[in-house]
Amino acid sequence: MVSFILASGSPRRKDLLKLAEIDFDIIVSATDESYPSTLPLQEVPIYLATQKAIAVAGLIFQENSKNEKCIIAADTIVLIDNIILGKPVDRDDAILSLTMLSGKTHQVITGVSLLWNHEVISFSETTFVEFNSLSKEQITYYIDKYKPYDKAGAYAIQEWIGVVGIKSIQGDFYNVMGLPVSKLIQQLKRLSLL
Repeated sequence: MVSFILASGSPRRKDLLKLAEIDFDIIVSATDESYPSTLPLQEVPIYLATQKAIAVAGLIFQENSKNEKCIIAADTIVLIDNIILGKPVDRDDAILSLTMLSGKTHQVITGVSLLWNHEVISFSETTFVEFNSLSKEQITYYIDKYKPYDKAGAYAIQEWIGVVGIKSIQGDFYNVMGLPVSKLIQQLKRLSLL
């Protein structure tokens, strides 16, 4: 029987896996969030997700041991004008991120890495999100009330800013929340893990 380990402390990823009715444990290992400067930006989330999966594997697997655990790791970036907007470091950074997103379309890219039988299987999903023009008042209200400092791009689509600020979305909604659940389920089925 396969057991799943979510290599993420994200409450949103946890909720999405629960919605998919997948039983899992959570194990998180601190990982370096830097990446090679030569790496194409669209590949950054897969690279970081793979680092997370490998870090957790180092905690739970003994070398050459047979295991029945599949590690699920993910990383999400917001990409606009060839700039990655990560988690904001402070209020000013959050204001800058949302100001950059205002009135424009950006990409939300989530990389997912599965570590199973000492092999890494990775994929990514891209969703295009278009924001209405946001006033400075809307931006500061959202940041001060919701404090989106743990979210790439300084926003969560399922919060107030998503309801009032998002004009359109093209692609997987749950990907914007941090996990392309449907694609993940398909991959787990392909691997005969579900």
